[in-house]
Amino acid sequence: MGLQPLQGAGGGVAAGCPVKGAALLTRIAVALVWMLHLLPLTLLAPIGSALGSLLYVLGRERRKVCLTNLSRCLPEMTEKERVALAKAHFRAFSRSVLERSILWWAPRERVMRLVKVVGIERIHALKGQPLILLVPHFVGLDAGCIRLTCEIDMAGIYAKQKDAFFNALLLSGRTRFGRQRAISRQEGVRPALAALKEGIPFCYLPDQDYGPREAIFVPFFAASAATITGLSRMTRLTGARVLPCVTRMLPGGAGYELTCHPVWENFPSGDDAADARRMNAFIEERVREMPEQYFWTHKRFKTRPPGEVKWY
Repeated sequence: MGLQPLQGAGGGVAAGCPVKGAALLTRIAVALVWMLHLLPLTLLAPIGSALGSLLYVLGRERRKVCLTNLSRCLPEMTEKERVALAKAHFRAFSRSVLERSILWWAPRERVMRLVKVVGIERIHALKGQPLILLVPHFVGLDAGCIRLTCEIDMAGIYAKQKDAFFNALLLSGRTRFGRQRAISRQEGVRPALAALKEGIPFCYLPDQDYGPREAIFVPFFAASAATITGLSRMTRLTGARVLPCVTRMLPGGAGYELTCHPVWENFPSGDDAADARRMNAFIEERVREMPEQYFWTHKRFKTRPPGEVKWY
């Protein structure tokens, strides 16, 4: 997609297209973020962490969501431990946001140096075959996915943003390498199935709360989460294999590490509930390895069984 968002961001607004209010603020913010990609990661990382500490104090609503999720999922932790974990999450999340400037605007070579890949041969071994890349919501998600676009062409679903300028920016940043196929959520699942049948790997992120439709309640940590069964359905329809890809943010200015895990065997099992539990259990294992990096500020438990009191 030949989008050039910075023509209206850091490089000024095109004549005849006045920008006012919130749209102007968005462009100013993007221009500032663009400038950050010029900094070395060793300097950008502590700036992001400091911003996260500030956002923890100012972001009352998201702080409350984060602490609610942690208390429900990790009741064995003390309140002090959960607060410390929440603060660490805000620092990691803010780092990932600022470091996205490198992913969106730095040269390809710098992106490849930024994100180390382990196990990419597992993806190459299945070239041309239907393949679903299971990508859980960790703060390094964008880093891992954009790094993969330096290696392969993929398809993925995205949520359209209300701001057209920001929507174009997201698409440009995420699809600037290779020939990536971006599918809006409004298009539904058919384009994704078509891509899989063409042998194009599909990047799938099913570990958020998408409402009660086609969701079942299965365990996730000490709680139960409304979990969509799309992974099982898509593999049945296309014969695709499932290969999890998880990205870890490394300490300081060391970058990221994307791990391509082994392909799941005996999946789907024929039991959608068992498959959903397997997916959640795998994600839970990865979260315990780097708990501060999971998206705890997402309302993962917004959908509750009928009659249960809302959590948020």
